Amino acid sequence: MKNNPIIWSDYPDIDVIRVEDTYYMVSTTMHFMPGCVILRSYDLIHWEVATHVYEVLEDTPAQKLQGAEHIYGKGMWAASLRYHNEKFYVCFVSNDTHKTYLFTASDINGPWKKQIIEGFYHDNSLLFDDDGRIYIIYGNTEIYITELNSDLTGPRLGGLNRIIVKDTQPHHLGYEGSHIYKINGKYYVFFIHMLKSKGRRTEACFVADSLEGEFTGGEVFDDDMGYYNSGVAQGGIVNTPDGKWYSILFQDHGAVGRIPVIIPLHLENDFPVFDKKAPEYIEVTSTRPGYEYKMLVGDDDFIYELDQKGKVHLKDFWQWNHIPTGALWSVTEKPGTYRIHSAKTCPNLLYAVNTLTQRTMGPDCEAVVILDGSELKDGDYAGLCFLISSYGFIALTKEDGQSYLVMCARVVDDKSIFGNLIDNQPAVEYARIPVKGDKVTLKAYGNFVDNIDECKFYYKDGDEWNKLGITHSMVYKLDMFVGCRFGLFMYSTKEIGGVAGFSRFRYNTLK
Repeated sequence: MKNNPIIWSDYPDIDVIRVEDTYYMVSTTMHFMPGCVILRSYDLIHWEVATHVYEVLEDTPAQKLQGAEHIYGKGMWAASLRYHNEKFYVCFVSNDTHKTYLFTASDINGPWKKQIIEGFYHDNSLLFDDDGRIYIIYGNTEIYITELNSDLTGPRLGGLNRIIVKDTQPHHLGYEGSHIYKINGKYYVFFIHMLKSKGRRTEACFVADSLEGEFTGGEVFDDDMGYYNSGVAQGGIVNTPDGKWYSILFQDHGAVGRIPVIIPLHLENDFPVFDKKAPEYIEVTSTRPGYEYKMLVGDDDFIYELDQKGKVHLKDFWQWNHIPTGALWSVTEKPGTYRIHSAKTCPNLLYAVNTLTQRTMGPDCEAVVILDGSELKDGDYAGLCFLISSYGFIALTKEDGQSYLVMCARVVDDKSIFGNLIDNQPAVEYARIPVKGDKVTLKAYGNFVDNIDECKFYYKDGDEWNKLGITHSMVYKLDMFVGCRFGLFMYSTKEIGGVAGFSRFRYNTLK
């Protein structure tokens, strides 16, 4: 059995720590809510959701998908995760608000307290030094260190503020994705990097005896695991209770996203030495042998109860595309059903409010759901999608009171990561069939083997699955900057007031 990548799903920009016998890993979640997911493990190989740091980051029109506003490709990026004096710290910037956020909690499950750090610190990393002073390391190409005041509200007056590393080599991506550590009295800073001479991501490290001294170093890991010259880089390092060191970095894997990989390393003459190749299989002694992990993706029958505050908390594997509109979704109106109400018209899927998503998983996976479209109005679309800018979906729609099943997609000829597909253009319709009744069972299948990145859509007719429309090619692009996801959606193009109901969601990871 291979366990690298350790998770074949979109968990980029990783930072990892150990608190006693427990490992925690934070990852970028951008525009998805609740946001800033933290995973938990006892062996660095198997992971489960521990918490999401926030339900809502900021109550802005763009974060709520109001009108034509959105935060695709922005939102929460590259958090620093630290544990100091019995308190958790999560620090990151949001590229739509241009603020630096700090969340703190005494327990991983919260409550998390939010505050703002004055300044904007790209891809930052926090350092709590032994003398009680606190620093933030950040930047791209030029890497800065800034001393913070004791309450972490901003720079310390008269404190250290300097460039510690400057990239002068011809590069596609200058040093960024900072991670700083103090080990045995020395300071280690790790970066992602892409030299023009390499043509792929690499991991670099620089070391200094003091924060005022010279940082020296260079590339420490360069491997694509035989996968299309896709380098493995950017992440944190962590040691086990018995003193072994590991790094968890990410690798680009096409439309499924950026996925985490584990690599052993050791310190030699006070410098990190990585294994030359990322291992296909690795064992890390579990601190809790026999522990059963919750799935990172999964089924849902949408049976929920209100908590003491009158709120519903969906299963950890669900996230909404942007901030949901609470009055327009419910799992308690009709027990066993996720219901979406329409309250605005949209040009296409990307502007649909309350789209409920789960990450896709490689090498291939499928989702099945029952859709009740009896309350749809003319011009409504409701169904099952792969959410990415080059999206595809199968949906019920209505025209002159007649229900149709359609397969639509946003097709792009440019297979590069560049270009912007987020606009007001409708999807291209590739198939349409009339249906009797308003309840259908839908399936979406994604194949991510060797960057094939194809999706297919099916509907059930009796006991048979019938394919609808084309086999659609998805393309990972920087316009959204995230891997594709399954999504349950509903949006209106003509009038508001329609309702869609989803029940018996099933998720299958295939081998």
